[in-house]
Amino acid sequence: IGLFAASNLFLFYIFWELILVPIFIIIGVWGGPGRIYAAVKFLLFTLSGSVLMLVGMIALYQTFGTLDFKALAKASATLEPTYQTWLFIAFLAAFAVKVPMFPVHTWLPDAHTEAPTAGSVILAGILLKMGAYGFLRVSLPILPDAVHRFVTPMLVVSAVAIVYGAYITLIQTDIKRLIAFSSISHMGFVTLGIFTLDENGVEGAVLQMINHGIISAALFLCVGMIYERTHTREIKDYGGVAKTAPVYSTLLALFCLAAAGFPGLNSFVGEFLIISGAFNTHPWLGFMAVWGVALGTAYLVWLFYRVVMGELNPGLEGLKLELNRREIATLAPLALLALCLGLYPELVLSYLHAPVAELLAGVTP
Repeated sequence: IGLFAASNLFLFYIFWELILVPIFIIIGVWGGPGRIYAAVKFLLFTLSGSVLMLVGMIALYQTFGTLDFKALAKASATLEPTYQTWLFIAFLAAFAVKVPMFPVHTWLPDAHTEAPTAGSVILAGILLKMGAYGFLRVSLPILPDAVHRFVTPMLVVSAVAIVYGAYITLIQTDIKRLIAFSSISHMGFVTLGIFTLDENGVEGAVLQMINHGIISAALFLCVGMIYERTHTREIKDYGGVAKTAPVYSTLLALFCLAAAGFPGLNSFVGEFLIISGAFNTHPWLGFMAVWGVALGTAYLVWLFYRVVMGELNPGLEGLKLELNRREIATLAPLALLALCLGLYPELVLSYLHAPVAELLAGVTP
């Protein structure tokens, strides 16, 4: 909350760093067998990027004597393009790691796999959004010349992340790692939308940040709930879960369809806006994004089929797999949000039209 509410770059940086501490403890203390490796890797990656952001922040303060976001945005026109370029790279180091963008994404699958369910929900629902928010809060309004200089590389890297993340997801055998790698692909859509510098694309990116937080958190909760009963995350150990847990299977189907961008559910609107923004600027990027959606549908439907459909796996016989009331009450609000935002996205989009138009007006050359 402190990070998203900060109106000053110094406070933004303080909260950015403070968030690392509880996540490091959640993974390192309550995580799985490889928790120490995953926690240290997460800390090293994020701290490395944050150090460069600190350098960029100090450079901005020395130049303008203030770190207020509005004052920096107004004064940005006086910054030389070369100076903006170096500042953009400094902030990019921090934001790209947090998103995470390809190729600095390797900490995420390990962190998700080893984190407890609550840690994975916080990582997917909040932490990954910090990097994308940084682009919207710092890079676009304060460094517009550098954004135009880097827009093509950023779009290419985002498109590669969408397709690469989807292909890697297809070969995963651990349910949690599968959802973690899918986050790389889905967050690729967010950065693609931001750097289209198109109204549809940016609005779709912000909406997709919210959508991903809802769906990814719900999928990790679904994995955690079934893991508590079976103590395995290997996909091959499941099968036929629908026979003994129809409520669980229905909710999992809803969240898998939402993640795949099924019309009527929340991700469809965000992805549609991002892809339309990509086609408006670079049609070939739009084609890559569509291919990413197709691959996403493939790995999510295949995951659902292997876990829920078919004959009940003998290893699951005798286990009570159905959700209890507390677990249903946990997932129900997320399912309701997925449906409401899918059927009436203006709940969020109505708040985005004016600020996105103002943001892009400052970036327009």
